[in-house]
Amino acid sequence: MTKLKAKAPELIKQGKIKTVIFGASGVGKTSIALSFPKPYYYDIEGGAKGPQYRDLLKTSGGVYMGPEDGTLIFDTLIEQMIALATEKHNYGTLIIDSLTKLFQTTVATEAERLGDKDAFGASKRPAIAMMRRFVMWSSRLDMNIIIICHEAKEWGMVNGQRSEIGSIADCWDKLIYELDLAIQVVKRGPQRFAIVKKSRLVGFPDGETFPLTYDEFAARYGKEFIEAGSDIVLMALPEQIAEVKKLLEIVKIDEVTIQKGFTKANVESWEEMTQEQIAAWQKFLKGKLAS
Repeated sequence: MTKLKAKAPELIKQGKIKTVIFGASGVGKTSIALSFPKPYYYDIEGGAKGPQYRDLLKTSGGVYMGPEDGTLIFDTLIEQMIALATEKHNYGTLIIDSLTKLFQTTVATEAERLGDKDAFGASKRPAIAMMRRFVMWSSRLDMNIIIICHEAKEWGMVNGQRSEIGSIADCWDKLIYELDLAIQVVKRGPQRFAIVKKSRLVGFPDGETFPLTYDEFAARYGKEFIEAGSDIVLMALPEQIAEVKKLLEIVKIDEVTIQKGFTKANVESWEEMTQEQIAAWQKFLKGKLAS
């Protein structure tokens, strides 16, 4: 019997657009994000309280959540993403503005807690752990997701010397590798443009520059996908979780196998599994019990 597991490629239904948008202050990052349909605006910096932003929210049918609602706490963002993924609603676009501020605040809070014990990047560990959860729920959430970040200098080697080679999103350095699209926003005179910095999408070739408008994004990605309704995630039921835990008391499965299962499902606990994922475990454990 063959041990080869690869399958023939199949067409996968295109989902919502999920992108990092970064740039200097005042180039139009927030404005372009708020032009997407029905935004759920998670404002971390509290910088979008002006009438121009509120008018954009009203026009696009959006809602607002700011620092006074706890947006500077990473757990709050994850909780909101879980709610958006598992509850019926009419919102179409989750905007996080800015993830830079949330990441840096989480690191700073841990650094203050550690004090003199902060060494070898220890203060970054909780923030990175939260970023991994953020990426997992981003993949599950059936909404457009626009992640706004500040801009930082990108460094590399030029003629054997460490030199500035461009700009990158100022956040967790693995973030752009987890998503299909990263856009730098620039202002040239009165006009604003998007530069594709990293892409796996046919409509957004690497290095291409285009006008910074919602219509341009929609034309390139597919308006029908961006404006489509959202499906909810069916999370594991309490009785499913209870049955799996009871079966594990009878069928002894080593911790390494369980952790491999968690990694494959992209979760950290039974409670984070979907009904489909945990049903597979129920079937697996019952099969072990019967053998």
